[in-house]
Amino acid sequence: MPLIDAQALTKTYVMGDMTVHALRGVSITINEGDFVAIMGASGSGKSTLMNILGCLDLPTAGQYHLAGEAVQGMAPDQLASIRNRRIGFVFQQFNLLPRTSALENVELPMVYAGIKAPERRERALAALQKVGLGDRAMHTPSELSGGQQQRVAIARALVNNPQLILADEPTGALDTQTSEDIMNLLTDLNRQGMTVVIVTHEADIAAWARRKIVFRDGHILEDVSQHLSVRAEPVEALRQAQGERERAQGERERAQGERERAQGEREGMGAKE
Repeated sequence: MPLIDAQALTKTYVMGDMTVHALRGVSITINEGDFVAIMGASGSGKSTLMNILGCLDLPTAGQYHLAGEAVQGMAPDQLASIRNRRIGFVFQQFNLLPRTSALENVELPMVYAGIKAPERRERALAALQKVGLGDRAMHTPSELSGGQQQRVAIARALVNNPQLILADEPTGALDTQTSEDIMNLLTDLNRQGMTVVIVTHEADIAAWARRKIVFRDGHILEDVSQHLSVRAEPVEALRQAQGERERAQGERERAQGERERAQGEREGMGAKE
């Protein structure tokens, strides 16, 4: 039985006299232990699908089972329960409480689950150690780098022992080296048996996954396996992408400099006249 089994999902939004079809009959299954990247341009439906898979929203029509539980008919409190028990979330902007320590941030899902304080502390410390931040437990987010904050967020996602990690643009706010570190961490978790689904618009990040699903206009455009023999080497892809961004930035700066020099020359000629 797959961990995720979604069949003929549709999602429509009514905005005044306009109906927006965000998903159009999407069917997808994801097995336990898989590592999947979901890609697509803005408005393609990938974020809508992520919200439904994460039990943050319900489909307009269709069937969705998570670990055998039928999600589509659940009440809000039931959705909150299944999120807390089965899913760990990782977001682009980390979503940490700014005035609380890393330890307290990681403890938060267990507060909602009703776990007592001594066990919360023990499990939160273990999760921070797992992501390499055991010595930063008492630091607040402002005392941590962006990469360290995302590691805290991953520890928080892991602390309730979920079956599924959903990561929405997990490297979007990070530099290349830190992105590589975070993707290495997610890959290690997947090798240990964790199911990982990431949403990204960056091909170099999607290259880390074993399966890539591409959305367009509410439909699945492409669903392919990415074996090591055919996919780009993720680390090299990250570095190449960063190099291309830096070259493009350099070209823009040179073009701007040329425009400014030309403007200066024109102004100088005007002054002489």
